[in-house]
Amino acid sequence: MKKYQLKNIDCASCAAKIEEGVAKLEQVKFVSVNFANLTLQIDTPDIEEVKQKIKEIEPEVIVEEMQNEKPVESKNILKENKGELIRIFLTVLLLVVGLIFEKEIHNTPYRIAEYLVFLPAYLISGWGVLKGALRSITKGKVFNEHFLMTIATLGAIAIDAMPEAVTVMLFYVVGELFQDIAVNRSRKSVKSLLEIRPDYANIKLNGEVKRVSPTEVHPGQIIVVKPGEKIPLDGIIKEGNSFVDTSALTGESIPRAVKESEKVLAGMINKSGMLTIEVTKEFGESSVSKILELVENASSKKAETEKFITTFAKYYTPVIVFGALLLAIIPPLLLTGQTFTEWIYRALVVLVISCPCALVISIPLGYFGGIGGASRRGILVKGSNYLDALTKVKTVVFDKTGTLTKGEFKVSEIVVKNGFDKDELLRLAAYAESHSNHPIAKSVIEAFGETINQELISDVQEISGKGIKANINGQIVIMGNDKLIHLENIQHDKCDVDGTVIHIATNSIYAGYIIISDTLKEGAKETIELLKKKNINSVMLTGDNKATAESFAKKLEIDKYYYELLPEDKVNHIEQIIQSSIKGSKVAFVGDGINDAPVLARADVGIAMGALGSDAAVETADVVLMTDSPMQVVKSIEVAKRTRRIVWQNISFAMGVKLFFILLGVFGIATMWEAVFGDMGVAIIAILNAMRVMR
Repeated sequence: MKKYQLKNIDCASCAAKIEEGVAKLEQVKFVSVNFANLTLQIDTPDIEEVKQKIKEIEPEVIVEEMQNEKPVESKNILKENKGELIRIFLTVLLLVVGLIFEKEIHNTPYRIAEYLVFLPAYLISGWGVLKGALRSITKGKVFNEHFLMTIATLGAIAIDAMPEAVTVMLFYVVGELFQDIAVNRSRKSVKSLLEIRPDYANIKLNGEVKRVSPTEVHPGQIIVVKPGEKIPLDGIIKEGNSFVDTSALTGESIPRAVKESEKVLAGMINKSGMLTIEVTKEFGESSVSKILELVENASSKKAETEKFITTFAKYYTPVIVFGALLLAIIPPLLLTGQTFTEWIYRALVVLVISCPCALVISIPLGYFGGIGGASRRGILVKGSNYLDALTKVKTVVFDKTGTLTKGEFKVSEIVVKNGFDKDELLRLAAYAESHSNHPIAKSVIEAFGETINQELISDVQEISGKGIKANINGQIVIMGNDKLIHLENIQHDKCDVDGTVIHIATNSIYAGYIIISDTLKEGAKETIELLKKKNINSVMLTGDNKATAESFAKKLEIDKYYYELLPEDKVNHIEQIIQSSIKGSKVAFVGDGINDAPVLARADVGIAMGALGSDAAVETADVVLMTDSPMQVVKSIEVAKRTRRIVWQNISFAMGVKLFFILLGVFGIATMWEAVFGDMGVAIIAILNAMRVMR
């Protein structure tokens, strides 16, 4: 898959035509044109064939290989649209003069003055439309908005409605200017997010600090980040402590304290002290690079509504043209006292009203704005199809540890049996867990707090989903959950313990158990309550025992929960929940991104929470929440619903107003002036409405 920059592409419908035309090429496996970022994302072995096809569809469009990954710059509206503004000013000037002196110039010989005023105004404002229509006709592609505008306005001139013809073209140019302003705002929205990309790194070599590109720095090398600078690569702090601004990555405004041995990520801004950092990842593999790629590619996955509008416009335009043709011909032939001039005028009014610009422009813009708005809140949505899917979510399935709970395990209680003492039990547990990176293992080792002699440990066996078996200084130590103790036929008096529990036995004698405590995340209970208010069911999955699961479910007021689950069990439960859910509804799974990749992939919508730095989550999830706050789940659903609401407002408004004015046009009530509002007036209002979603 490669990405290319598109130049000289000036409208959303042009982008749609290019995408549709290129998709028909036999060697093209995937293609997506992003009008907002002016990029072409494509999977094909023959880019030259693609370039040739684009040249046929839009001769002025140039395809260039992207030299860097920076998005298209947002433009200065006045500077970049100077030509458009001059055209609008000259057209308005000539139109106003023509309307003021319409009677006088109409009565000049052969109406020469009328043509001298209105025709230049028509050509100044409409030359681009006329040229586009002529180009399409020569290629056999007749039915598009340029053709509609051309036939309607030339027809208006033919029946002596020249001011109306000029006004139609004028409003078309004004509409394009508004479209440019709206798209520019969208670009600014995405550009502000993408400014987290660091421009340089201060690498430390042979005692000297040198400024280089982040791509030139490799894992293991040392970089220095001064106060006020962006951290350019993922790494671990070797010296220094500071506060870092993570708002560009997570949407959180409060700076975070960091110190020696802590992990920091590219894109964070160092606010106070100087930091010396050991780089852990190449720039291309860093969190910031993956996030930037995700955001830039989001528009390639289109919602069904977007696809429908593109298809709808394709068939809608020829139907309107033939309908207008029949309207112009049949009534004068069948009805007495009716003139062709009157019905041709009505047909032209219908043609102007019917142009699908409002839908073709505002719908993709609405989704693009929704994705950009979500990004600013630290919610990365991989495509507008997932925004739509979020609006249909009726069940949210949560993984417990690290998602609803903090996952910060501490040894809270040690219970001994059969004559063992607590220190000995903790020592055996720490030695057995010394090779594990699991948070529970770390909590046991931390509680032990002494140096572990690795020479005393041998024959370590990890028993999947159950625990560990190891030889510790000649003692066969078994530690894990209740299932493992039963599997080894070790006699013990208590199975269900409230909390995360590790049972320990040595030489087949039960020694006791250690209770590991976890706490609910801030906002976890409120998240469940808000989901209930939205009529969304919550389900909790956990690998903990029944007593622990039941305890947390009561605190959260979750009705459905499943316990003692292995990763593959979670996938099975998700499948069962999906199968039993209401037709048309979606099931979302929320996990912390560490070991939930299979479940994230299987759910209708996979949501990775607090996934900053987790490659597996960024790769697998459909929605990535950059913070570990459960409330972000609710916010993501709210953003999706607001985006869809605005998109459907535009569809309903555009179709409703157009249908109303079409009926007025058929019955001769609407004139070309009303037609202008029914077309470009509606388009401008729809664009402005779509811009609201970016807030």
